[in-house]
Amino acid sequence: MRARANGKARRVAALACAAVLGAAVLSPPGQLLARNAYAQEPLAAKLEKLSPEQRRIHDTWKSARATFEADYDAYWTAVNAKRDERKKKRAAGRAFTASDYILTQPPKYDGPGLPEAIAKLLADDTPPVPEIPRPALGDFLQAARDVYNFMPEVTTEEDFKRRYAAEALSLGLTKDQVVKVYALETGGMGTYDMQAGIHPQKRTGKPISSALGYAQLLHGNSVSELVKHGDGFIRRLEALALTEKGAPPWRPASLRSKAAIVRAMLKDARSVPNEWSEHVKFGGTPKGLAIHALNLDADIGPWMQVIKLKGLKEAAAIEAGRTALSGPEIELMNLAGPRTGLEMLMPVAHNAPTTNFFSRQGYERNTVVRERTAAELLVELGKRMELGLQKPGAIEFSAAFDAVAKK
Repeated sequence: MRARANGKARRVAALACAAVLGAAVLSPPGQLLARNAYAQEPLAAKLEKLSPEQRRIHDTWKSARATFEADYDAYWTAVNAKRDERKKKRAAGRAFTASDYILTQPPKYDGPGLPEAIAKLLADDTPPVPEIPRPALGDFLQAARDVYNFMPEVTTEEDFKRRYAAEALSLGLTKDQVVKVYALETGGMGTYDMQAGIHPQKRTGKPISSALGYAQLLHGNSVSELVKHGDGFIRRLEALALTEKGAPPWRPASLRSKAAIVRAMLKDARSVPNEWSEHVKFGGTPKGLAIHALNLDADIGPWMQVIKLKGLKEAAAIEAGRTALSGPEIELMNLAGPRTGLEMLMPVAHNAPTTNFFSRQGYERNTVVRERTAAELLVELGKRMELGLQKPGAIEFSAAFDAVAKK
């Protein structure tokens, strides 16, 4: 097992290896002034190179952009104020009304553009700051090996999907819920070692986040789930070592060793305050990156990801009395967070723009949520899921559920 695991580690580490400076006219809303297309220091000298007509065009554009940026900032200030008021109302047990939301979409820039010729004259020739690469599969595996002498047990995609399906069904999740989440999160073709930003088959691209696996857990999620359920993981590994039928001779010792490693990881994860912000911070340390590698283990990966989805289902039942969730509904909670997702499912929030539920940064970088209401986002998630369900990975996953259900 160790030899096979080391080979897998080298393969995924190699496959995982992989500053955009936009022109002023292409800068996204809310970022143009902060990421100006030309340097501030030589601006006066560069402006002197413009003809009177070019200077007039530039000044008109700059004034229009400044007005827009002020309006855009004011919009988000109002959104955040409404969000703060809703938090107070929630704490007081008071119901939300339509007046608790900003009901208009954010303003769009509709003023004059800056011609390309002028933008080139004013372009910033300062070398861009090198981009700091995000941790990749190889980093998670290296941290696991260095910190805990742990290498995830590898398996086939078919077997991982079967284990995942068996775990999901045993915890009361349905094929519809789980496969649709997979279809959306991975585009219907994800592998169990898929990282966000990396094409699961071509292995091209670069990481855009730490999200791993079928449910795309972030490193903070992995720490949180270990803190909540690590004791159960340890007991299950130890029980498997005693009861698993037909296991090869090395398997019991391997399971006991894995249980000891998880125990050490759990101790470290519980050394920080049990708060999401602390779990995110810890998740970025070598110990946290090592814990994230649990998602790649044939035994623990399915448990960790499925139990995260089960937590969403339980939150819906406890906090909102929702005992049944569709695939899009459970994904909405996965995308926005359990409490926020449930709020978006409330009738009073259906027509509220998604700006009310996401941070400004999260809204601007996530194309699926932009310029939609809560109800429209739910519909869009459903559409994207249906497309993903037609892909080979989702078809294979669905078959795994059917095979497990027949046993």
